[in-house]
Amino acid sequence: MSLLDLYTEYNRVWIPDEEHVWKSAEIRKDFHTGDNDLKLLLEDGSECDYSVDPSQPQLPPLRNPDILVGENDLTALSYLHEPAVLHNLNVRFVESRIIYTYCGIILVAVNPYKQLPIYGDAIIHAYSGQNMGDMDPHIFAVAEEAYKQMARNHKNQSIIVSGESGAGKTVSARYAMRYFAVVSKSGSKTRVEDKVLASNPITEAIGNAKTTRNDNSSRFGKYTEISFDRRYRIIGANMRTYLLEKSRVIFQADNERNYHIFYQMCSCAHLPKFKGLRLLSADKFRYTCMGGEITIDGVDDRKAMEETQRTFSLLGLKEDFQSDVFTVLAAILHLGNVEIKNSGDDKSSASPKDPHLAIFCELLGVSAEGLVRWLCHRRIVLVMETVVKPVPRKRAVNARDALAKQIYAHLFDCIISRINTALQVPGKQHAFIGVLDIYGFETFDINSFEQFCINYANEKLQQQFNLHVFKLEQEEYMKEGIPWTLIDFYDNQPVIDLIEAKMGIFNLLDEECLFPQGTDQSWLQKMYNYLDANPLFEKPKLSNEAFVIQHFADKVEYQCKGFLEKNRDALYEELVDIMRVSKFPFLANFFQGEEQILVGSKGVRVRPARPGVKPANKQLRTSVGDKFCSSLSLLMETLNATTPHYVRCIKPNDEKVPFEYDSRRVVQQLRACGVLETIHISAQSYPSRWTYIEFYSRYSVLMTHQEAGLSDKKQTCKDVLQRLIQDPDQYKFGRTKIFFRAGQVAYLEKLRLDRLRGACITIQKHVRGWSQRRRYLLMREAAIIIQLYVRGKKTVRKAVSAAALKQGWAAAVIQRHWRGYRMKQIYQVVRLASVTIQAFTRGWLARKRYKKMVEEHKALVLQKYARAWLARRRFQTMRRLVLNVQLSYRVQQLRKKVEEQNKENRGLMERLTSLANSHSQTVDKLQVMEGLLEKSTNQRASLEAREKKAKEDASLTITQFQNKVDGLTLEKQNLEKKFEASTEEMKERFEHIKMNLLEEKENEARLRKIAENNTEIQRQDHEQEVESLKDEIKRLKEERVSLQRKLEEGIQVNSDLQEQVIQLSKHVKVIPELRRDLNNLQNQKSNQDRRMKMQSEQARAKMNDITRQLVGGVVEEEVLLGLTPNDPEKIYEVEDLLSAFDGLQKASRILENHQREQKEIYETQVEGLKLKVDHLQNENSKLQNLFQEKSNINENIRQEVSRLSSENFVIPELKLQVSELQRQKQELEVHVEEQNRELEEKTEEITNILQRTIQEESSQRRYFEERAEELEEVRRDLHVQVEELQEENEHLKKQLLMESEAKRNLRQETSQLTAENMDFEEQLDQKDRLIKKLKSQIRSLESSHRAKQTFAPAVPKDYLGMLEYKREDESRLIQNIILDLKPKGVAVSMIPVLPAYILFMCVRHADYLNDDTKLKSLMNAIISAVKNVIMTHHKDFVLLSFWLSNIYQLLNCLKQYSGEEEFMKQNSPRQKKNCLQNFDLSEHQQILSDLAIHIYHQFITVMEKSLAPAIVPGMLEHESLQGISSMKPTGFRKRSNSIYEDSENYTISFIIQQLSHFHATMSQQGMEQGLIKQAFKQLFFVIGATTLNNIMLRKDMCSCRKGMQIRCNISYLEEWLKEKELQSSNAIDTLRPLSQAAWLLQVNKSTDDDAKEISEKCSELNPVQIVKILNSYTPIDDFEKRVASSFVRKVQSLLQDREGSTHLMLDTDYRFQVTFPFCSSSQALELLQVPSSLHLDFLTKI
Repeated sequence: MSLLDLYTEYNRVWIPDEEHVWKSAEIRKDFHTGDNDLKLLLEDGSECDYSVDPSQPQLPPLRNPDILVGENDLTALSYLHEPAVLHNLNVRFVESRIIYTYCGIILVAVNPYKQLPIYGDAIIHAYSGQNMGDMDPHIFAVAEEAYKQMARNHKNQSIIVSGESGAGKTVSARYAMRYFAVVSKSGSKTRVEDKVLASNPITEAIGNAKTTRNDNSSRFGKYTEISFDRRYRIIGANMRTYLLEKSRVIFQADNERNYHIFYQMCSCAHLPKFKGLRLLSADKFRYTCMGGEITIDGVDDRKAMEETQRTFSLLGLKEDFQSDVFTVLAAILHLGNVEIKNSGDDKSSASPKDPHLAIFCELLGVSAEGLVRWLCHRRIVLVMETVVKPVPRKRAVNARDALAKQIYAHLFDCIISRINTALQVPGKQHAFIGVLDIYGFETFDINSFEQFCINYANEKLQQQFNLHVFKLEQEEYMKEGIPWTLIDFYDNQPVIDLIEAKMGIFNLLDEECLFPQGTDQSWLQKMYNYLDANPLFEKPKLSNEAFVIQHFADKVEYQCKGFLEKNRDALYEELVDIMRVSKFPFLANFFQGEEQILVGSKGVRVRPARPGVKPANKQLRTSVGDKFCSSLSLLMETLNATTPHYVRCIKPNDEKVPFEYDSRRVVQQLRACGVLETIHISAQSYPSRWTYIEFYSRYSVLMTHQEAGLSDKKQTCKDVLQRLIQDPDQYKFGRTKIFFRAGQVAYLEKLRLDRLRGACITIQKHVRGWSQRRRYLLMREAAIIIQLYVRGKKTVRKAVSAAALKQGWAAAVIQRHWRGYRMKQIYQVVRLASVTIQAFTRGWLARKRYKKMVEEHKALVLQKYARAWLARRRFQTMRRLVLNVQLSYRVQQLRKKVEEQNKENRGLMERLTSLANSHSQTVDKLQVMEGLLEKSTNQRASLEAREKKAKEDASLTITQFQNKVDGLTLEKQNLEKKFEASTEEMKERFEHIKMNLLEEKENEARLRKIAENNTEIQRQDHEQEVESLKDEIKRLKEERVSLQRKLEEGIQVNSDLQEQVIQLSKHVKVIPELRRDLNNLQNQKSNQDRRMKMQSEQARAKMNDITRQLVGGVVEEEVLLGLTPNDPEKIYEVEDLLSAFDGLQKASRILENHQREQKEIYETQVEGLKLKVDHLQNENSKLQNLFQEKSNINENIRQEVSRLSSENFVIPELKLQVSELQRQKQELEVHVEEQNRELEEKTEEITNILQRTIQEESSQRRYFEERAEELEEVRRDLHVQVEELQEENEHLKKQLLMESEAKRNLRQETSQLTAENMDFEEQLDQKDRLIKKLKSQIRSLESSHRAKQTFAPAVPKDYLGMLEYKREDESRLIQNIILDLKPKGVAVSMIPVLPAYILFMCVRHADYLNDDTKLKSLMNAIISAVKNVIMTHHKDFVLLSFWLSNIYQLLNCLKQYSGEEEFMKQNSPRQKKNCLQNFDLSEHQQILSDLAIHIYHQFITVMEKSLAPAIVPGMLEHESLQGISSMKPTGFRKRSNSIYEDSENYTISFIIQQLSHFHATMSQQGMEQGLIKQAFKQLFFVIGATTLNNIMLRKDMCSCRKGMQIRCNISYLEEWLKEKELQSSNAIDTLRPLSQAAWLLQVNKSTDDDAKEISEKCSELNPVQIVKILNSYTPIDDFEKRVASSFVRKVQSLLQDREGSTHLMLDTDYRFQVTFPFCSSSQALELLQVPSSLHLDFLTKI
């Protein structure tokens, strides 16, 4: 069927429209060849005639059926043309609120201007691992495809994100990089993926700005290479930038801003960190207020600055670097405020006192005079001279702005370079994925050099895109085996040649830039001359300052003004020189070697795409256009070496209104970004492509019975197509797909719709006929019944007479009396029997009740006396136990205090030792200083000898050449000026040193005053003085070395002079040169003499001060004067300088001797204190021994008590021993009291001695307080220690009092033990849980007593429910019962949870033996072994189920037999008797509970992984209701081939089989029913959440028929729960969100009542999910309708008050809290048999 045959009545077409670009119209009359017009009916009801040329009919494009509109992929449309694409995007964006759409290999992203909840981590994980067509279009799907192809094909990938400003390129690129960072975690500590993401805020701050089209517009291109290792984890990244818009730094249009970083800094100007930059508000700087906008709605610049600083730090860019960056940026702002005035006659000037100029120079460390001069002047280098020429104000302002632009460009490149360095991580790159965020095609009212470069880059990218699409199309045809025919598509190579070829636009521009007098007008005239013949180049009719280029997207008119200036990017060399010599190294590095830099913005050397013109001199640099071409060429090489993925960002409107669609703006961008070119290439041949399975499913209604009966579906599809479409050229059969020409799918849809409409009519006919027949039959049956009753009534009236009525009445009376008589007789007999029975029964009951009352009265009397006896016994036991616990606690406290006293004593010794070490170190330092002074003396002697020799040689030379000096006077004066300058510098240096010395003296004076009031501060001042002494000595040494070096240089010069004298006798001609050398030598010597004199004076003054500081407080003033020479006239000699050093050495020795004497005195005192401390330690050790003896006596008492308790019959002997113990305690008490008195006396004596010593030492310390702070600190520490010892003595006294009280308690306890010898056994256990265990014993005794009274059946006495094993067999037990046990083998033949019972019986035996060590060892071994098994077999479902059941049962046994009342309510008497007697295992219960929780979570994880692959195919994709679903085409991004390949198909039956397998395994392992319910509740939640999440991300699953299938599958799961009796688990409640989503897909969605019903019934879905389902609802057939956007808004208004989650996805990793409810077991332990298959022969039943 040809395309013209489709223009029939009721079909719809698209006609051009000025407002909406295209509008829809319906054909009112079939079109035939030769017709002059096409009758159309517009949507507003008006009719129109569309004119058609009969010879060459150009009919309007046909409109796709509504069923195909809104598809995920535009290539799935039957008619591929511009209006179809535009309408499909409109439907998806406005009605469905979907921003992403595929167009073949392109992802079209429409900017919603609104935050959408579709970018969370849950969405990322949902797309991870999925095929590209399996889910709805998304940027994450493109990123996953790139990541998957890189891993599968081992080839580098690229994601090219393009679009005009404000379309969302930056955000899309950011989300792509975030996807890679999440799915490819590096796992290293460097967290390089976080650094990759952190680079975005920095680059946006310095490279993005607010424009009229976008609040965050990228003003540069960026290509980010994300590097991966062999495990495809991120190991680094690298960033290249292109064509930064430098002009924005100095100029912004109205309602625009400069780069964000400037406003961020101005918002933080008040912070301390930015105070030094002296920033103002953004409206006070010329560069930031030019556009009139300094803020952005919804953006806080201060918070953005915090984020920028945080990301700087995250990337490892330190505070120093950040400070340098902010300094340069602040300087740029101040530079813009520098005022340049017009001075007349083409002159300009700037005031050196300009505050902003001063701040700029101060911040950047440049000369203000030089900057002012070269801003307003220009140096012109001529052949014979150099001329400095003033420039007019305009050129001066341009020079200022050019400097600002150049500095910012260098700063931008520097930051990018540092970011790249920070993103590099050690490791070899295996592959990379590049993300290109580059400007799209731009056309404005005024287009300049930037737009020209941008459009040139887009031409290159479009060419690469066209070739790639063409290649993919060819590969698709070849793979399917379809003949390939050449496709005619637009090739933009002529436009590229026009721009970059020889004699092209760039070539002419660079050539014009070489001429100093070249202008934009002359360059434009050259283009008119050379390029006028090119059809793609035009000259505007109304302008002589512009030119027009026909780009692939549109014609663009460029204004030539500013092209040459921007291409040159020139900056005066004088300004560059000023920046180059800046004292600010960060800025100076920007301009070092600038001439040699021939690189792009990345700083990498590239090979240009065309040979550039070599500059004639150093002032001619590579042009901006040449750099850009080279960078672009490198980029294209990189892209051609990778597999590209395309993202085209579309801006829906210019007002930034959310979800507003401007068709004219959108179609303009679609033409510019290559989307329509892709459509054009696809539509050239066979645009529609269906797989055989899709075609069979969709068009099975068109098949005949014979065709549907064939088993080969592929052949069936061929037969159907050959029958339906007669022209074989309209389709082709490939290997896996059927290819259709344009319009054929629409034709098939029309046939399908007609067939379905005919079937509907047939069904309606039969249903209506059946309804009418049924109604007729009901009416007929009702008429027959009415006739029957009427006829019967008539018959009765004819048959009945008066005689018959009388006879009947009489018979009724007789029957009544006879029946009454018979019933009366029966009643009397029954009544008599009942009375007799009641009498006997009541008598028997009364007698029984009397007997029971008598028995109860007697029992109450017995119970009263028994309970009183038990209460008294329990009270006495409790009282004794409390007393014992108190005694033990007090003894422990005494021991702790003694240990603390020992620790403090050891601390005293350590402090004394450290003090001695510090003194020795001080002496060592002084000895080192003495050695250094001796060394300097030796060096002085050698220096003196050399100087003497030098003087002799110099005097000899001077006498020979004295007469020849007069001729060199001029040169001498010049040299003297230089030396005078150096002398002045040295004087300033010595003055500075002198001021420092004076300041140090003042500081030392203040420190002395402070030292008189605070000894601690004096010690610190002394340390500072010693450090300053070291520094001064070091400095003097350095000066001495420098002097020595200069003298050596003089000697070397003298030797050179001697050699010159020898040569002079031979060569008289060189006498003038020798004279100059001699003069230089003489000047140098005189300067050296003056310098030495000044240095010696300074050294003398400094050494006098140092000597006075060292020994001023130690020796007399006369001795001090002897150490410091006072003759200032002789100090300038070297010998005198060395003698001053000797004086300093003597002063050091005097100080050393003084300190040595003090050290000896204090060492003597310290030794005495050490002896006293040793004495105190001995006393403490004696006290410890006493306490040890006391504790031994107490232990003997306990042992004796335990022995007496086991020998109750030896009472007399016990009394004797008790009396002996009392006597020993009395003796111990007396001995302790004596020791206490001795200790007090000795302590007082020591205290007095120490106090006297401290007073003596304090008087001596006052005499030496300026130089002995360290020793004073030692004494103070000792004093503190003595006070602490006194406090400890007080504590010891208190402890002794407590000791005496404890002894009295022991005596009372002993007497009680003697009186109550029957209760000795209850006092053995001294642990914390004794009370609880005694209670459990009492309860067990009472239960056994009651069991005997109730005559319970006797348990065989042979077994007690315990298993005995030897200690050495513990490892065999664990090995056989845990490690080697196989649930699928031996364990199958056992009763469930038998290992748990066996292990518990072993635990019972250890408890019965009261063997704490054995019990703990067994419990630890059990827990460790089970953990080992779980870790080893963490994926074995059966084993996890087996051990979860056993650990749970073991936990229940520990609770059931713990003796606690809450767990013993259902125990039998025998079980109560078998409770644990001696140990409380509550801690082990907690450990086992934690282990069970761990096993449970691993158990759930294994089941989830087993079910995960089947959930989506089984719950969503499989047709559980056959025949109600039909596939739709999926376009180029086809779904996975798993649908029709010979792979495993998952169905709902498979899911139910898996669930049944899980349930059978759990039941077989004996798992408790409550635990099984919790497990299946978790599984059902995972099924529901996974299915619902997939619905949210798959528009093709949001249909009415799919909702029916989902509800059917849920019913299957509900029936399975009923079958397994798991309804009470609430598992079906976890499917309520899914069930409500399925109901929402089926319910009517049109009226207000429907909206209200949806808001009320969808209580488990949040508003975001409901709106997403409504927007994604997709009709399968034309009988269904789409959800109107007004209805969606109505539902949103009803849901706006609903609270709850706002997340689109459910958290599939959520885990319900697991509980282990106690479940009592009726299993009798004594009846268990251990199977021989377990090889536990070493266990013995007790």
